[in-house]
Amino acid sequence: MSESTKNLVVIGAGPGGYAAAFLAADLGMDVTVIDPEVNPGGVCLYRGCIPSKALLHVAKLLSETEEAKNWGIEYDKPKIDIDKLRSWKTSVVDKLTGGVGQLTRQRKINHIRGFARFLDNKTLEVTDMEGKKNKIVVENVIIATGSRPVEIPALQLNSPNVIDSTGALDLKDVPDRLLVIGGGYIGLEMGTVYSALGSKVTVVEMTPGLLPGADRDLVRVLEKRLTDKFESILLNTKVVEMKEVKQGIRVHFEGVNPDDKEHIFDKVLMTVGRIPNSENLGLEKTKVSVVERGFIKVGEQRRTDEPNIFAIGDVAGEPMLAHKASHEGHVAVEAIAGHKSVFEPRAIPAVVFTDPEIAWCGLTETDARAQNRQVKTLRFPWAASGRAMTMDRVDGLTKLLIDPESERILGMGIVGAGAGELIAEGVVAIEMAANATDLKMSIHPHPTLSETIMETAEMFFGTSTHVYRPRRK
Repeated sequence: MSESTKNLVVIGAGPGGYAAAFLAADLGMDVTVIDPEVNPGGVCLYRGCIPSKALLHVAKLLSETEEAKNWGIEYDKPKIDIDKLRSWKTSVVDKLTGGVGQLTRQRKINHIRGFARFLDNKTLEVTDMEGKKNKIVVENVIIATGSRPVEIPALQLNSPNVIDSTGALDLKDVPDRLLVIGGGYIGLEMGTVYSALGSKVTVVEMTPGLLPGADRDLVRVLEKRLTDKFESILLNTKVVEMKEVKQGIRVHFEGVNPDDKEHIFDKVLMTVGRIPNSENLGLEKTKVSVVERGFIKVGEQRRTDEPNIFAIGDVAGEPMLAHKASHEGHVAVEAIAGHKSVFEPRAIPAVVFTDPEIAWCGLTETDARAQNRQVKTLRFPWAASGRAMTMDRVDGLTKLLIDPESERILGMGIVGAGAGELIAEGVVAIEMAANATDLKMSIHPHPTLSETIMETAEMFFGTSTHVYRPRRK
């Protein structure tokens, strides 16, 4: 076992890990990244955000070819070359991960392909892909090991027809009937993809509604469209047994009025959440604390109970979002560099890339009710948007949560085409402590969907041009 000394070691090279490593290198630190992949990128680039969005783009295109008949344009049924589609998706991943790899080399970051384990707070044992072990003496460490899909022991079935999100993104085939277990964002996004490609999709969710935690008025718009696209949506229902049979996977349901108790599906996609990768790191050899659900306990600088060890991203707590991880990585590095930096965002945006998209940031109505907080909620229907009408996508809604006394913007929610691009204005407004007047007086281009944000702010004063709703005295 050889030994070397490093200034900063980052364990894990996802959006949080490589963002931290890049900033540290830019600030002059000697940086080593330890990750098993050929290039940095993590689950997001290889098996998550990027490949799923590539396939969702295709799904949206297929959906629009069907809707075009409403505008006087008809296409023959699209011919889908699944091998070419898979190859294109893979090329997108390869270009992005290759680009990140190039940036790693340009910054002269030492990338070790392998796995790391703490021997103590200052020493790491690194096992490379060939099984060779090395010892690294470190000054500071950032843990960015991410998360993995939850497995339900009672539903474990060793079958190629039972897959998780990684298997779904491999796109080996398009099953005739697909069951998606879990009505969260991963399940709905992948269900959208497979439905567009031709699968009859059933979603089963054990709670009373899709996307648990998201505001119901936003979810209702999406659910209405998915009801038309999917074969079935079973709420208040859970899967209690799966068995492989000659025809596929026989699934037994239990819950509130499912159509019937058993169905047979060609494939089953398990999307019941993710858990942090905090095991097998040797954390017991340090003072690092692991709390409920396996998250690593961190402070406002993402510092653990061991002063020289930091944790960021999925392994450091909710929300499990790539952009949150990247910003945490910057904060951790700045703290190591001695800067006065803390992670205290007022608005972390969340986006569900279905069709329509759902996006929100800041305070939600669900949170406001839980906190018994008084807010003024304004909703602008996209049926009153000229731009939405020209797109034939009036199935949208823009919502603002405003403090009735200070008039500050506390939260924003959007459901509709392109909601993920629009939500950034809400993030800036909340972080900059903007008020309703600021949004109302900021001239938005016409005709655009962004105008709905301005007009929602106008509704607070009862002066929205395209929605007549006088302010109550």
